[in-house]
Amino acid sequence: MIKRTAFLLGAILFVLAPMLGQTELERRLFELPDVIFTPIDVMGDYEAAYELQVKQPIDHQHPEKGYFYQRVFLSHAGFDRPNVIVTEGYQRPTNRIYELSRLLDANQVDVEHRYFGTSTPEPLDYTYLNLEQETADLHHVRELLGQIYPEDWVSTGISKGGQTTIFYRYFYPEDVTVSVPYVAPLNLELEEKRIYDFLAKVGTDECRQAIYDFQVRVLKERDKILPLLKWYAKGKGDTFNYLGFEAAFEYAVLEYPFSFWQMGHDCSSIPGKDADLDTVIDHFNEVVGLDLFNDQSMTDYASHYYQAGTQMGYYGYQTEPFKGLLKVLKGHPSAIFMPNKMQAPFDPTVIRSTSDWLQKKGNNFIYIYGGIDTWSATAVPPSSQTNSVWFMLPGKDHRTARIASMTPEERKKFVDTLEQWLQMEIE
Repeated sequence: MIKRTAFLLGAILFVLAPMLGQTELERRLFELPDVIFTPIDVMGDYEAAYELQVKQPIDHQHPEKGYFYQRVFLSHAGFDRPNVIVTEGYQRPTNRIYELSRLLDANQVDVEHRYFGTSTPEPLDYTYLNLEQETADLHHVRELLGQIYPEDWVSTGISKGGQTTIFYRYFYPEDVTVSVPYVAPLNLELEEKRIYDFLAKVGTDECRQAIYDFQVRVLKERDKILPLLKWYAKGKGDTFNYLGFEAAFEYAVLEYPFSFWQMGHDCSSIPGKDADLDTVIDHFNEVVGLDLFNDQSMTDYASHYYQAGTQMGYYGYQTEPFKGLLKVLKGHPSAIFMPNKMQAPFDPTVIRSTSDWLQKKGNNFIYIYGGIDTWSATAVPPSSQTNSVWFMLPGKDHRTARIASMTPEERKKFVDTLEQWLQMEIE
């Protein structure tokens, strides 16, 4: 009898041994359904960090159709701290801490977007890549981790991640207390003509003329430039089977002003008419180049293009100013390159409903935009019907429109708003 008792006790200890060394957070994570967690390196002042694999239905309305695992990074500050859920727009291969999380000393939950990175169902069926399903993913993550973290939740994201923040709040308005989208466009058309209006007015007349002159020179000297760009691409191992090399070149020339303002390049950096060809090519590659239009980009951004082409809208290029200089592209070629050149209808129903909701009921949003960022052309417009706050930061671009770039007055307004809505003091 003694031997049998000892054996049973040993068996129980063997089973419980891995759990005995668990922290309180690990114990709580272990109790969550649909979550696998692995410790990762801790960043900054956080107490612990984990990579989570969250089981998600491919179709939230019909779980029987299968599931995939979504990658989520959790950085733990404390059970009594507020929580920031980062709504990514693309893949998130490694953990990183957002400035809003640091400002609030908050737990951070960074969610990779479905159909990107490791968060991609197999087999790949784009039927279930839509705004309804992607926001349901976020809601499921929020419900799961809300069992561990009871304090206020704030959502945030940058660029396409900021768009995700907006749509997440539209579909699940009670999930978070505050939403802070950065540089997030809200496109209402498949071809957003507001982009053209913005590019015709941003900056000075002299700078816009220099941009146009540079585009014209590159097109006029294509016979000299194309061979050099081909050698450059060959050295990198780039291929252009999706578009063809000359089409990729013309797309890049047309993309040049969009990228120039989006990323905040200096007008003084534009090579003048006397600049040598090497200087011209170096500048062209720095601002846009052909990387965005090679086959690898078509693969990496396939899911992004699918979303743009079916629900989220995007932009195109005007070719009229370059009459006689383009050999491949005509009209207003789209900047959307659908996966495998598939055909799918564009349905603006959700984005237009979201736009209307934001104007009438979209409270507790803090929008941050850059004054020279091309994507500010389709920014969510201010509304007097809500309590939301807009920051259009002068001279800032897609990379620099951040809290860290605000003036002391802007930052005070930002912090005061957060303190009021979250009912907490921010140091």
